[in-house]
Amino acid sequence: MAVMDLVGQRPLVIFSKSNCCICYSITQLFYGFGANPAIYELDQLQNGKQLERELVALGLQPSVPAVFIGGKLVGGSNEIMSLQVRGELKSELLRAKAIHLWN
Repeated sequence: MAVMDLVGQRPLVIFSKSNCCICYSITQLFYGFGANPAIYELDQLQNGKQLERELVALGLQPSVPAVFIGGKLVGGSNEIMSLQVRGELKSELLRAKAIHLWN
């Protein structure tokens, strides 16, 4: 499956690598909001190298973490942390139905 096929299946998708501490931190941030993201560990997937090439082609450098909210590429850790600092991350997750109001 291609990146955009996987992204279309869930409201919150994270492409990660199992040995990436920043990826882990970003994932924990989403769990803190009560989100249940689809997480694809590129280093553990048979087609992980192909998915990583697709992420780089989308402009991600480095390729992980790559976060999609509501089917839209938000970016990597810098973009996610910027949204969080500005107080906008939760509203993005709510808009995409990745979390519920009671979270």
